[in-house]
Amino acid sequence: MSKLLAAVAVAALVLGSAAGAASAADQHGDQHGAHQRVVHKQWRQGGKIEHSDWNRGQVVDWRAHHLRQPPRGYEWREVDGNWVLAAVATGVIASVLEAR
Repeated sequence: MSKLLAAVAVAALVLGSAAGAASAADQHGDQHGAHQRVVHKQWRQGGKIEHSDWNRGQVVDWRAHHLRQPPRGYEWREVDGNWVLAAVATGVIASVLEAR
């Protein structure tokens, strides 16, 4: 009986860990870096991206993704499945594209 209880406890721990990892992956894209796109209607040319959103974005290699070269003081970042070209200092957005 105690072996059965121990096996059930181990199975519950393993299954609970897998479910928790899957849930975390669903919230933040899968574990391989693919992200679901989130549409931010306020992110448009001339608008501003919040500092917290900008900071959690990843710098994008514009050459590798065939994006236009950013002007001086601007940078491409991938945030929530979007490529955002914005001024580093102010967050003013020049362009927003869906990341592929």
